[in-house]
Formats: sequence, C-alpha cells, structure tokens
Amino acid sequence: MRSFASDNNSGAHPAIMEAVVQANAGDLKSYGEDEISIRTDEVFKEFFGSQARIHYVTTGTAANTLGLRAVTHTYNSVICAAQAHINNDECGAPEAFGGIKLVPVPSTDGKLTPGSVAPYLGHIGFVHASQPKVISITQPTELGKLYTLKEIENIVEFAHDRDLLVHLDGARLANACAALDCSFFDMTTALDIDLVSFGGTKNGCLMGEAVVFLNPGIGQGFPYLRKQAMQLVSKMRFVSAQLERYLKDDLWLENARHANAMAQRLAEKAGAIPGVEIKGSVDCNAIFAHIPPRATDILLRKYYFYVWDEHDHTVRWMTSWATTEAMVDEFVADMEKAVRAVA
Repeated sequence: MRSFASDNNSGAHPAIMEAVVQANAGDLKSYGEDEISIRTDEVFKEFFGSQARIHYVTTGTAANTLGLRAVTHTYNSVICAAQAHINNDECGAPEAFGGIKLVPVPSTDGKLTPGSVAPYLGHIGFVHASQPKVISITQPTELGKLYTLKEIENIVEFAHDRDLLVHLDGARLANACAALDCSFFDMTTALDIDLVSFGGTKNGCLMGEAVVFLNPGIGQGFPYLRKQAMQLVSKMRFVSAQLERYLKDDLWLENARHANAMAQRLAEKAGAIPGVEIKGSVDCNAIFAHIPPRATDILLRKYYFYVWDEHDHTVRWMTSWATTEAMVDEFVADMEKAVRAVA
C-alpha cells in the first residue's frame, strides 16, 4: 500500500541507516558518554549556538513532554493552539507525566498570536488558577501553516515581557526552514526561543529526536528527569549517530526540500482535476484537500491517507523525503480515475 498519510510512514534514509551500522562497531561508553554523542553535541551547537544544551530522546512525545516538564511546576500551565500536537496527539502525556495543565487557544490555522494569547493571562497571581509559564508554538502547525520569523519574534517578545518562556515544537522544523529559506539558528536562537523539541524521525531518521535548551537559565535538572522518565538510552550512540548524519552535509535540508517539492507537485496536479479542491496554501509537506467521498473510498483500497474532517470530507496528504515524482503522478492518475468514476 502506498502511503500519503504521514511522513512517519516512510523508512529511514540510507545514509542514516549506514551511520547506525558504523556506530555498531566496537565498544563505546553508555548513556551518552560515547564519542559519537559528544561529537553530535558539538554539531548541534554549530547549528544552534554555543550556549545550546542538547539531550537526545527517542520520540517526539518524550521531547515535548520532558522539555516542558523541565521548565514548569505542577501548578503551571502551558498555552498552546487548540490544534497543537501536545494537546491532541500525545495521549495526555503532558498532563499524565508532566503534571502540566494545557490551555488550548482556538485558532483557524494552528497559529498563535499575542492577541489570541492575551485573554488567557488574566489569572496571573490568582492563587486559585494554574499559572501560565510557557507558550508553545508548533512550526509548521498541525494544519501545515508556517509562522513567519517576524510572527515568532512577536510572540517571543510578548512572552518574555510577561516572564513567560517560549517552546517550539519542531517535529518538522526542517520542512519549515526549507520553506522559509532560513537556518535553524535563524528560526530559534536568533529569535530568542527558549527551548526546542527537535525532530528528525519525520525527515529521514529511525527515531532521532532531541530537546535543545537555548536559554542558559532553564532545564538544568533535565538529565535526571530524562532518566526518571525512562528516556536515557543506554546505547545512546545509535540515536546520536542518526542525528549527526542527519545534520551532516545538509542532509536534513535536502530531505526537507524534496518533501516540500513533492507536496507542491501533488497539490498542483491534483488541484487540476475537476472535483478536487486544494484547501488553502501548501506551505510545507502537508496538503489538505476536498475530494468526493466515494472517490476517497476507491483510493483507500490502494493508498493510505487520512480523512482529516469527516464533516466536510477534508483529507490530508503528506509527502516525505522518500516520496518520488512517479509515486505522486501515479496517485494523481488514480485519483483522476476515481473522481471520474463517481461523477
């Protein structure tokens, strides 16, 4: 079955697989004290700045939950968009393991603004209410939309003026940087973001994620928190080796640019089919579209993708580093036949 459901469905990039194989040679120290992990720390600092502190984990859920837990007390809350992954797709992990109250803010595109956040800060100092501590933004959002650098800068300035931290969920940060033609540094450190959940799994890694603290005054106890939360991998070299290769020779950028380009190709070709409507702009590697429900049923016999909204029958297609032009063209051809068949 061909998948356009998620970039999680693709395999690992061959170069990253090879890096894991090479890391398998010989004996190395455990728990991140190996030379590969230490070397990868330095690579991350080249991308995020010398002040960055990097901690490797195996899942995005762990990166988000533990990163936020490290900078909050149980009486704190984290403000996020209603569509945020931490709110809808972590099975309550921030609440269950982090003891964090999430405060979802309504949004049409998954983006926050200072104006949309401001009404949720009215109980600061009120002992009966959870106290806001972090504003969490997702780049790109769950609806495939991008914050501009200026929009992020405005949120950070708004947050810091109110003694709040800013967390960036960067599971697809590479796709956002590729689309905006900027570096990781430009999108995070230069804008004074406090901490980042850095994702590699969706863009070619096996299970490579990291929590990156950019603010030197936060997260000092994270090594103990990571161990307590069962995310201190004994053979950490197999995680860090993935991310070292991912960042080397701009493989991250090559993969992300390709995924974004395949999304544009799919949107342009599918959008030209009568009866298919591409909904909104295609900013990264996610496409939201409307196709006839019966055509969806036909396509789902061969392809895997999500019906995003059953009420208006919006579907979501996603492309990845492994999506080829031939795969896109075959999907579009089958889509055209399916739409024509139910017309």
